[in-house]
Amino acid sequence: MGGEVFQAQIIKNFFDTITGTDRNLTRIYMCVISVAKLRMEKPEKITFLVDQIRKSKQQRELSIDILDYMVDAAIQLDMNVVQTAFGVKEIGEIMQDFNGISLDTL
Repeated sequence: MGGEVFQAQIIKNFFDTITGTDRNLTRIYMCVISVAKLRMEKPEKITFLVDQIRKSKQQRELSIDILDYMVDAAIQLDMNVVQTAFGVKEIGEIMQDFNGISLDTL
């Protein structure tokens, strides 16, 4: 499960990078390759991903194949693992915080 949490954190970093103001291709490359290695992809798949990153650099536009790969990796992860990586708490955990607050204390 630790590997899945790490994958989810890398995927989160990937999406933070592509949606942020600093769309650093080196950071994107590191995220994609890290996820591929954690998923133990075949060398042919890693070569394909690296080629797509090179094409993205030349065209100044992120390849849809890269985006598709990262979305597919995210979908295959367990939802609880993804929630942990993204910092989402279970409703039960949050509910305990609200049970301690009453309207009289406000």
